[in-house]
Amino acid sequence: MPAFIAFPSPLGNITLQSEGEFITGCDIGRESWQPESLNSPRAATKPPPPFLVDAAKQILDYLDGDRVSFDLHVEVSGTAFQHAVWRTLASIPFGATMSYGEIAVAVGVPRAGRAVGAAVAVNPVPLLVPCHRVLGTRRDPVGYDRGAGLDTKLWLLRHESIAFQVTKPRVPSPETVR
Repeated sequence: MPAFIAFPSPLGNITLQSEGEFITGCDIGRESWQPESLNSPRAATKPPPPFLVDAAKQILDYLDGDRVSFDLHVEVSGTAFQHAVWRTLASIPFGATMSYGEIAVAVGVPRAGRAVGAAVAVNPVPLLVPCHRVLGTRRDPVGYDRGAGLDTKLWLLRHESIAFQVTKPRVPSPETVR
């Protein structure tokens, strides 16, 4: 049976889910997200396992600026390609970034930037597998739907002192439109 812990953070409520001794899900700031099993009477009376309490503490320490990496056991479901992308994300250190194209090269499929974006978008454990550290080719923060969306990504980038550039949407000039 899955176990859960929910706690407030500077990004809004965070909910962690586990199966056995592994973290299998992380949700940031979505007030409406409540796993059905979290609402069950048994879940309401059952305290979270100690490793989930420790995981919550590690996340809060990170958000407070007292930690730059996590010592947690994560196990998630996905395709071989998704796992390759998520392993690459997990290797991006605190304060560093990669572009979608760089990740595509790293996983051995250089022209798969859009597929990388799709794999990043379904990362089931944001923060723990740091999808916020992925930027567009112009170092622009794009493609984040966790918590408050792009505002959450910008908060995390600033938190890690990561330089980025917010670019305005490109509007084609009349001579390029035919």
